[in-house]
Amino acid sequence: MCLVDRAWAKQFSFPEGDNMANESAPKAELTGCKAFPLSFDFPGEPQIASSATIASSAIIRGNVKIGENVVIRDHVIIEGEVTIGDGCVIEPFCVFHGPSEIGANNHFYQFCSIGEHCQDLKYLGENTKLFIGDDNTFREHCTVHRGTTQGINETRIGSHNLFMVNAHVAHDCVIGDHCIFANNATLAGHVTIGDYVIFGGLSAIHQFGRVGSHAFVAGMAALNMDVPPYVMAAGHYAKPFGINKVGLARRGFTDSAVSAIKKAYMIIYHKHLTIEEAIPQLEELAQKESAVQPLLDFIKENGRGIVR
Repeated sequence: MCLVDRAWAKQFSFPEGDNMANESAPKAELTGCKAFPLSFDFPGEPQIASSATIASSAIIRGNVKIGENVVIRDHVIIEGEVTIGDGCVIEPFCVFHGPSEIGANNHFYQFCSIGEHCQDLKYLGENTKLFIGDDNTFREHCTVHRGTTQGINETRIGSHNLFMVNAHVAHDCVIGDHCIFANNATLAGHVTIGDYVIFGGLSAIHQFGRVGSHAFVAGMAALNMDVPPYVMAAGHYAKPFGINKVGLARRGFTDSAVSAIKKAYMIIYHKHLTIEEAIPQLEELAQKESAVQPLLDFIKENGRGIVR
């Protein structure tokens, strides 16, 4: 069933019926951007586990799959090809669009928008995807967009992450596991984030940026370059401020591993070497301590260049 306010729909001159965007509907004329047809017709029937608890005001339509022990509260909208894994909790007024695959035991607080069309002006409504792993928490007003055909065709989020209020994950982002994104953290399109990364409040990263595992990005930092693994970055634009020793201790890194990582940091940032000059010394250090290898691999990829 499609719950639509007909009086509201008529102001846009949509034809009557559940499918309000068919061939006879007028096409939007927007200055400075491209418009693509929006479909209100979602084929397929929902498949809902018997143990799921769903509020009577929720709207679920299309090829939606709801797993065991899922809780969906008032005024939630789930449309299209969406899978909600076992044990998920979706608070009031969240909106999910597909194709999206949501793993188990995720908690979405009120007003989240998950799997929506992205904001890239090149996007024309292609059937791109969103994947979210298990045990993630999305606090109020989080937004996560699907991928683009110009990118990797999908946005992918791992497991055990915390997205605080108003965090934004743009199209084609890839995020690892055990990350924390504080209030208003903003990821532009095509960003890659490793594991155990922390973004402070109001921090932002440029499109195609990379942040390596165990890095720490301070609040209000603006990243226009990549942040290598283990490195702390702060400022506008961000600069490196040592290694994330507290985070490494919490993750159980040995004293010898932390010492080697610190030596690697000194090679990169205090010996006034180019990346090409630093790599042989890092390779020698990585042979002695494996914890240096992720840092070496990251430096070799050298996407946008690293923070300096």
